[in-house]
Amino acid sequence: MRQLMFSLLMAVASHSVYAAEAVSKSFWNEVAIGGHDTVAYHQPDNRRQHQEVPGGETFVVAWQGAKWRFASQASADKFAADPERYRPEYNGFCANALSLGEGLIKTDGTVWEFFGDELHLFYAERGRQRWLKGDWQAYKKEADVAWLQLKYQ
Repeated sequence: MRQLMFSLLMAVASHSVYAAEAVSKSFWNEVAIGGHDTVAYHQPDNRRQHQEVPGGETFVVAWQGAKWRFASQASADKFAADPERYRPEYNGFCANALSLGEGLIKTDGTVWEFFGDELHLFYAERGRQRWLKGDWQAYKKEADVAWLQLKYQ
């Protein structure tokens, strides 16, 4: 029994170490979050004006099996230096869908919001509004649990 438990733990650990987390990306070109510059969401002017910034094909960083596009070399460099800081929660999958148990629903980076200091993306405005008007902390806890179960699919 002890050997079986050890084998199971090693299998889980090795899967976690070697498998890339799922990223919300296009089917055809592996571009994450609709090609939007994930660093730009964090800039104060963009947050205040609630404006997303499209990335370009010139500034690209490969991370977690996806191509992350940026509007500038400075944004690409910031992301490359600390992707965990700038990537959206759940690697861009819909936070609302995860909180409702609907699985990994891709987003295109156009519907977003910061809850706390974390960037969350949504498939549709209706999901964003649910989080804004409801108990987003409770929804986040539900999404976190679902993400832990699904992130390596």
